[in-house]
Amino acid sequence: MSRIGKSVIELPKGVSFDISKGNLVTIKGPKGELSQQIDPDIKVKAEEDGITLARPTEQKRHKSMHGLYNSLLRNMVEGVSKGFVKELELVGVGYRAANAGNLLELSLGFSHPIMFYIPDEIKVEAVMEKGKNPIIKLEGTDNQLLGQIAAKIRAFRKPEPYKGKGVRFVGEEIRRKAGKTAAK
Repeated sequence: MSRIGKSVIELPKGVSFDISKGNLVTIKGPKGELSQQIDPDIKVKAEEDGITLARPTEQKRHKSMHGLYNSLLRNMVEGVSKGFVKELELVGVGYRAANAGNLLELSLGFSHPIMFYIPDEIKVEAVMEKGKNPIIKLEGTDNQLLGQIAAKIRAFRKPEPYKGKGVRFVGEEIRRKAGKTAAK
């Protein structure tokens, strides 16, 4: 049995969940509400200590869905109770970030600024401190959407291996290459 799939998803105080027809699971909490369509083969059960999922057979497809939906529901519970935060750092001379509401303006060394609209479910904040690299802080309840938006912003200028310039996650280690050496 899948170790991830058989674990019980504990519901913190103030978080409730509902299963409607067609296996649509809705989880409500202090930070918002999230819904996920579950495959009809996977059975979702409410227990006194939390939510459990059960699969009908030991087929590879059922095993993989068992763990997947357990992780998705666990992320939803954490998202509506605590929320998720991702921070991106802009490393490079002249790299800047500014936001007006959910419109993010990035200067990443191109001839033009990049205007990127962030969905309404995600809060964005651009922090520029003197002497430090600009930081883009993304907050939201949906971990999938948050990761996708962070990956799209990072894709505008991926960190290069020689000087390390580009957009990276805060704390991300970039594998550096040695430059050319003079040969005689």
